[in-house]
Amino acid sequence: MAAQETPEETPGETPEHSPVILPADPPPDDPSPVPPEPRDNTIQHLDSQGRAYATGKRKDAIARVWIRPGSGKITVNGKEMKEYFARPVLSMILRHPLALTDRESQYDVTCNVRGGGLSGQAGAVRHGLSKALTYYEPELRGILKKAGTLTRDARVVERKKYGRRKARRSFQFSKR
Repeated sequence: MAAQETPEETPGETPEHSPVILPADPPPDDPSPVPPEPRDNTIQHLDSQGRAYATGKRKDAIARVWIRPGSGKITVNGKEMKEYFARPVLSMILRHPLALTDRESQYDVTCNVRGGGLSGQAGAVRHGLSKALTYYEPELRGILKKAGTLTRDARVVERKKYGRRKARRSFQFSKR
């Protein structure tokens, strides 16, 4: 049996498996880096075209909403609001943030909605519209927050469980 040969080490080189020595932490008397400033809620957040953009969610629906100063026209997926949300209750849900803040005829609203049903989509547009209004006019945040339109409604459909007919409904019991 031959003895194992060890490679010769030259000064300044470290073997492959030796621990790497990292530089020491800065002394504690050094000032630590300044944390980033929180987002200021008193500044408008507008894009290059002068629009405020926000995303709203409800159930499985996701709405992308843009608002800009205008005559009060609301467009959903390229259609008029009355055409897309034919039921009056849905259009009431959608216009709720504008009615709360008395801005119904001041902004044109354009939104793209996908997923879910009509009720979830109307709720998603309402959520996105509320957020976009706060980005355009930050002083409206208090009114909308108090009314609960800025809060994302977290209720979603409960999943079906195995051994059951639906989420909670059992199969019919048979005694014999």
